[in-house]
Amino acid sequence: MTQFSDRVEAISISGIREVFEAAGEDAINLGLGQPDFPTPAHAKEAAIEAIRDGRTDGYTSNKGTLELREAIAAKHDRDQGVTVDPTDVVATSGGSEALHLALEAHVQPGDEVIIPDPGFVSYDALTKLAGGEPVPIPLREDLTIDPATVEEHLTDDTAAFVVNSPANPTGTVASEDDVREFARIADEHDVLCISDEVYEHFVFEGEHYSPIEYERENVVVVNACSKAYSMTGWRLGWVTGTNERIERMLRVHQYAQACASAPAQFAAEAALSGPQDVVDEMRESFERRRDVVLDGLAEAGLECPTPHGAFYAMPEVPEGFVDECIERGVVIVPGEAFGAHGAGYARISYATAEEDLREALDIMQDAAAAVR
Repeated sequence: MTQFSDRVEAISISGIREVFEAAGEDAINLGLGQPDFPTPAHAKEAAIEAIRDGRTDGYTSNKGTLELREAIAAKHDRDQGVTVDPTDVVATSGGSEALHLALEAHVQPGDEVIIPDPGFVSYDALTKLAGGEPVPIPLREDLTIDPATVEEHLTDDTAAFVVNSPANPTGTVASEDDVREFARIADEHDVLCISDEVYEHFVFEGEHYSPIEYERENVVVVNACSKAYSMTGWRLGWVTGTNERIERMLRVHQYAQACASAPAQFAAEAALSGPQDVVDEMRESFERRRDVVLDGLAEAGLECPTPHGAFYAMPEVPEGFVDECIERGVVIVPGEAFGAHGAGYARISYATAEEDLREALDIMQDAAAAVR
C-alpha cells in the first residue's frame, strides 16, 4: 500500500490554482496575483550580463551573494530606516521559501501559529508542513488584523503569529498603531512575529509600516522581488531576522535549496539598487485600476471594504456568484479558499489590463443580477 506523510495529507492543492485550472482559455483571469508589467529592463540585463560573464555557472553562497544581501540591507535602511547586517539575510527562492524557512526553523510539532482568516493560502499549509497547528483568527469588519484578537489567542503553545500588510487577499493595510502593537506583543510575550511584506510598495493611502521598525529580537521579515518588480517567475525573495534566527533558517535552506538561482540574484540586486520609477508607475496604475473596480462593484450592488494596498479587492458576494462569474468567463476566487471566515466573500485581482477589468465588471453586474 502506498504511504504518504500525515503532513502532506493534511494539505491540499491551492483553491486559487483549482479555480484557475477550471477556467477556459478565453476567460478573463482575475484570480491570479501577479503584475502584468514586464520585469525592469535593467534587472534583466544584469542577469544576462552575469550569465555571459560566467558568474552564474556555480553555486553562490548559501545565503546569497554578498552584493545582493548588501542591496537588501540598503533597501531596509531606505524604506524602513533600520540597519540590517547583510549576514542577517538569506536570499530564497521567492517569498514562499522565505516563509517556509521561518516556520520550519521555529515551529515544533504541535505548536500553534496564529494566522489571519481570510489570509494567504500558504500560511495554513506551511504551518501544517512544519508540524504546527494553524490558529485562524477572524478579521475586523474592515478586513484588517486586530492586534487585540492576536493577543487573545496567544497560549503557552503559540510559536508565532503572522502579519501581512498590505494583505493578500484583502488588500488592506495595517495602521502604524496596529503595527506597533504587533511589535509590542512579540516583545512582551516573547513570541515570534512573521511579517509578510511582499506588497509593501503598493500602498495607495497612508504608509507601509513594518514591525521590524519597533522590535528586532522577535520579528522575522519575509519579502521578495516578485510583486514590486514584476519578477514572479524569477523566484527571488529573502528573509531577515536576528543572526541566531537566520542561522537556524539557513540550516533548512542549505539542504532544501542550497542557494537561490544565481541569475535571479544578479537581477534582484539590480532591481533593488537601480531606479525605482517602475515601482511608482505600477503603484499608480494599480491605484487607478482599484478605483475602476470599486466603481464597478458598487454598480453591481456589491459592498467592498476599500483596499488601500496590494492589487486585490474582496467584496461580499451572494451565494452562487463566483460560479456564475466563472460560467460567464470571469475567473475570481471564492473567499473560503483563504479560510473559513472568507465565506461570503470573493477575491478579485486587478493586476490585469484596464480594458479587461471593465469588461469583467460588466459581466459581474450581470452575474450578480442572475443570482439574486
